[in-house]
Amino acid sequence: MTDSTDLARGVVAHLVRNGVAEVVLAPGSRNAPLAFAAHDAAEAGLLRLHTRIDERTAGFLALGLAKAGRPAAVVCTSGTAVANLHPAALEAWHAGLAVVFVTADRPLRLRGTSASQTTDQAGILPRLPFTDIADLDHLPPLDLARPAHLNVQLDDPLVPRDRWQVPQVMVGSGPRSWHEETDVPHGPRTVVVAGDDAGPPARVLAERGQWPLLAEPTSGSRTGTHAIRTYRLLLEGDLGAQVERVVVAGHPTLSRPVSRLLARPDVEVWDVEGDGLWRDRPFPVDHAVARATTSESSDTAWFDAWLAADRSVARQLDELLRGEGELTPYDVAGAVSRALPRDGLLFVGASSPIRDLDLMVPRYEVGGRRKVVANRGLAGIDGTVSSAIGAALGRPHSSRALALMGDVTFLHDMTGLVLGPREERPDLTIVVTNDDGGSIFAMLEQGAPEVADRYDTLFGTPHGVDVASLCAATRTPHLRVSSLPELEQALASPNGGIEVVEAVVRRDNRRDLDQRIRALRA
Repeated sequence: MTDSTDLARGVVAHLVRNGVAEVVLAPGSRNAPLAFAAHDAAEAGLLRLHTRIDERTAGFLALGLAKAGRPAAVVCTSGTAVANLHPAALEAWHAGLAVVFVTADRPLRLRGTSASQTTDQAGILPRLPFTDIADLDHLPPLDLARPAHLNVQLDDPLVPRDRWQVPQVMVGSGPRSWHEETDVPHGPRTVVVAGDDAGPPARVLAERGQWPLLAEPTSGSRTGTHAIRTYRLLLEGDLGAQVERVVVAGHPTLSRPVSRLLARPDVEVWDVEGDGLWRDRPFPVDHAVARATTSESSDTAWFDAWLAADRSVARQLDELLRGEGELTPYDVAGAVSRALPRDGLLFVGASSPIRDLDLMVPRYEVGGRRKVVANRGLAGIDGTVSSAIGAALGRPHSSRALALMGDVTFLHDMTGLVLGPREERPDLTIVVTNDDGGSIFAMLEQGAPEVADRYDTLFGTPHGVDVASLCAATRTPHLRVSSLPELEQALASPNGGIEVVEAVVRRDNRRDLDQRIRALRA
């Protein structure tokens, strides 16, 4: 077995050679050789090092960095520390993100014994390609289009004998791929559905074909002339019933009307393949293609009908919200989307906020380079604060970094705000829509009047947490607002660093508000 210092340095050099630019460290004793090696590589300018006290937070910080285009590795010690990486590993695998999970382990002679902090770490992060590393001959090739698990056997001594004089290893650029384009013919009434990470090609396809673009906020496609803001409402009406063909790209997860559309037996589905763990769709696919294109069309009648209906319903929606006379979750999402400038970054939490944003985000101009991202691989609320901080750190050239999330999501990752005094702090405004519980269930079957007597206990879960006090505990600036003018003023005057704007809204009327919105018709 290779000496632990040499082994750790070889692993870190291997990461750098394969394009890893960021390392997130959760401290421990067994992973000390890796920690020292990463520190020396950072001192040499080959990577950037971040330290967090919580492995789950560290994993999601690496995830956020990868979301911003910075391939990352997260390093932890043995035992339960590895298990705490599981949620981030699942999200990375399902989303196809460039994250390497590097775990320290006991040497082979201690495995299967009752030695402290010793467990079977092989396969502890399910589905990730696993490599057990005892010497430098076992370093695997890394494909940064996929996450991987490197389990490094480290034996005493765990502290290096000297400081590493790091060679300037060559940084890799990762694999490149080329995909043949398939032509989508004109004819059927077509819409383009752009889910998470679909990218600009979905917009280009819609514009060339004169087809409505039904783009989720994190699709990277919600720009230009053909994006339909209120598509999920329009799908419930006459226009939705007339759809004959769908071209779907990315990972659509937000809308039940979209799911019902894709499951209709009378609708032809073209699937543009992308990243992610499972390529099989949960709906029937007639044509699976690597990339889709179409010829220029001059027939705008179908798109014009959608555009007119969208303008009508959007106007009604805005009037309905103005008539509420108080701050609503939709107002919060709308204010955040308007505050996102050109070259800005917005990280969005799961559950209600991303769906509120879906109805409120404007049709941004092409070339504005606004990046809207979220953890949509498994769409959990785990690690959202950490991922938002990671994305902001990974995109330091952003003109503004914002995050939008609900109160339960925020509370779920409060340790994301625990940063040591030496840690880099990005400029990030975290907007927390606080309705004292989980409002998304109010809009689902669980919020039906028949079960109202059990709703708060099982789903609403009011918590009564004083968010200001929690922020004070981590020395995070906090501002509480309860009106749209207050929120807009807060968003217009960022203080720099990480700050929290708590927007207080009601939860008791959420189901009624949602039903009135869904009843809007062109």
